Amino acid sequence: MAREKTPAKTNAIRALDAKKITYTLHEYDTDDGKIDGISVALKTGADPEKVFKTLVTVGTSKEHYVCVVPVAKELDLKKAAKQFGEKKIEMLPSKELLPLTGYIHGGCSPLGMKKLFKTAIDESASGQDTIYVSAGRIGTQVELNPADLAAVIGAVFGDIATEEKQPV
Repeated sequence: MAREKTPAKTNAIRALDAKKITYTLHEYDTDDGKIDGISVALKTGADPEKVFKTLVTVGTSKEHYVCVVPVAKELDLKKAAKQFGEKKIEMLPSKELLPLTGYIHGGCSPLGMKKLFKTAIDESASGQDTIYVSAGRIGTQVELNPADLAAVIGAVFGDIATEEKQPV
């Protein structure tokens, strides 16, 4: 009798389990190499407004910040800097992501990072019943209540995203 394959637990999932947070895992195929947010939304059957990407930034103070924004939008660096009380913030260089967070580009989750950073979730999430974020590895998303996510990581909701991306 074959057993159903269960995904290996990531630090993100361990963080949710430790706090007894309800969530649903969604796996998607990555063989085509399409792991951008819109593709992930299509592959999981989720509304792109409910799928969020995790971006790590660094401020002029050298402090690191995590921003969780809808995949159909971009992070507004000026709004995010204001949110965190920084003069200016910029994206963390890709090569610094793994050593800092424990996650790779495309599989970065706001949950279970090596250290708890100040985090802002775009305010659009607060109007959703559930949102999707990376489960800590490419090919797996976790769906959960945005208030639960904020509680686990100590995040605040704020206006940090730009308007919708224009279709190419």
